[in-house]
Amino acid sequence: MQDHNKQAMAGLTLAALGVVYGDIGTSPLYTLRECFTGQGIPTTPENIFGILSLIFWSLIFVVSIKYVAFVLRADNRGEGGIMALMALARHYTTHAARWKIVLLGLFGAALFYGDAIITPAVSVLSAAEGMELISPAMESYVLPMAIGVLTGLFLLQRFGTASVGLLFGPIMLIWFSVLGLLGLHQIVQAPQVLQALNPYHALHFIGHNGWGSFLTLGSVVLALTGAEALYADMGHFGSSPIRRAWFSLVLPGLALNYFGQGALLMQNPAAIKNPFFLLAPDWALLPLIVMATLATVIASQAVISGAYSLTRQAIQLGYCPRLEVQHTSEKEIGQIYMPFINWALLIAVMVVVLTFKTSSSLAAAYGIAVTGTMLITTCLFFVVARVNWRWPLPLALGVTLMFATIDLGFFSANIHKVADGGWLPLVLGMVIFTLMSTWKQGRELLFTRLRDQALPLDSFIENLEAYPPTRVQGTAVFLTSTLHGVPHALLHNLKHNKVLHERVVLMTVRTEDVPYVAAEERLEIVQMSASFWRVVARYGFKEDPNVLQVLEDCTAQGLAFELMDTSFFLSRETIVSTERPGMSRLREKLFVWMSKNAMRATDFFQVPTNRVVELGAQVEL
Repeated sequence: MQDHNKQAMAGLTLAALGVVYGDIGTSPLYTLRECFTGQGIPTTPENIFGILSLIFWSLIFVVSIKYVAFVLRADNRGEGGIMALMALARHYTTHAARWKIVLLGLFGAALFYGDAIITPAVSVLSAAEGMELISPAMESYVLPMAIGVLTGLFLLQRFGTASVGLLFGPIMLIWFSVLGLLGLHQIVQAPQVLQALNPYHALHFIGHNGWGSFLTLGSVVLALTGAEALYADMGHFGSSPIRRAWFSLVLPGLALNYFGQGALLMQNPAAIKNPFFLLAPDWALLPLIVMATLATVIASQAVISGAYSLTRQAIQLGYCPRLEVQHTSEKEIGQIYMPFINWALLIAVMVVVLTFKTSSSLAAAYGIAVTGTMLITTCLFFVVARVNWRWPLPLALGVTLMFATIDLGFFSANIHKVADGGWLPLVLGMVIFTLMSTWKQGRELLFTRLRDQALPLDSFIENLEAYPPTRVQGTAVFLTSTLHGVPHALLHNLKHNKVLHERVVLMTVRTEDVPYVAAEERLEIVQMSASFWRVVARYGFKEDPNVLQVLEDCTAQGLAFELMDTSFFLSRETIVSTERPGMSRLREKLFVWMSKNAMRATDFFQVPTNRVVELGAQVEL
């Protein structure tokens, strides 16, 4: 049994290595180069020691301590990621504080989409640029190669990652081993580079270079890209495999490679043009380029899959219109494909690649999204530590201030990049934030308008039972989003058809602030009168609602359904923008447009289309 547990843990650790660490594992391709060339820092031994020390201790404080030691503890029933953290934080706070937490979480999620666009572009471009070292004539092939690799990656998404994912772990195991060996080979030739382990060199570099060292932090943060993935992917693997993979292989491999690049620069300062690929001997350059390309594809795959998962969570939590979700694995519920998100990302990535053309140009745009998300995670972590875990205020404040000081330093160092490309993730973030907040506020306003127009349910049922209309055989299931008031579809059915089924079920599907809802908590069945029933089905934000499954669960609890004798009634609202107070006219029109393009409720809730009756209703916002 113990051997079996060890094997299972080893398998999870290997899988985590492939999925979680792809992004941070490709950072050595460009980080050290950008630290020097981005600000024109001379490659003197003193500066090499200083920058290496900054990179190493950033990995220790931000990744090892902040994320691995602390943030991974903030799990929402085993799930991680900024949306899960937001749901966890707002669940235990007052109504007044809840909206502020939601705003923080939404903007952090919006910045993640910027990361999902920039990561594939900068990673694949940096790998393709290694071809220039084989021959300067290959420079013209870098952009076509990057476009071809990225296009192929997005085209393959619809087939799922189940089979390809089996290779991710072994490939990244080889990748991190190669990173470490390449670095170790150079360190042996210039062991004095290990002096950079002393944090004094980081402090001396900051004190000696002043403003220049502060701006260099904007490039140092490139070594931390993908740190958020440790937390976001916790639900797939658990915290223990992620920690084991980090300390046993990822951190040693990254540290050895960075120090190896530093050792190379001490012997050959001209190697700064591409210190990563120049670590390899000439005969190994082409295989290294191939392996780097595979690693960047894996890094891109992880962030694309993350965008799918985040979007599904946003849909379930009410921050995004319904979109098509396809499951690509019969065994893994987390492996999904979303056509709209896939093609939107592909178009955005192509535009970014063709606009910026080089990884160095894109590196300027990279830091804003990463540091912004890291800072928001720190703020939400404080709420969870103080409110959920009931840490004493001095402890919660002390830990949070330590993390926030580092995050603010990195974020501030990236602000100057706004004009050079940093505007890209900010613009993307603001657009996505506007869409998500508009959808959430618009839905709440719509529910308010419907509730204001609705008749009281209890007295309505009482009158129907006392003075029943013509009753017809069968069961009518009215899908309604609220527990209060008579569903509009029920009113319209009575008004136009002037009949009522012998059994009426009012069904509401609700999404809770947890990833998964236990089977015993799924259903709430209440008999409201002799012929009226209330069914409330609860789902987590990582689950897909299924009305047919709800009917089966009801049957198991004594409320039996015969599908061929059951009809489903839904309201199909036509939303009209008005001058009434609520939202601005521009946002109301945006909400109307999003509503028109949302996936039909019947498809989203998996209602049998041949048993559905839709009744229209016009609602003025």
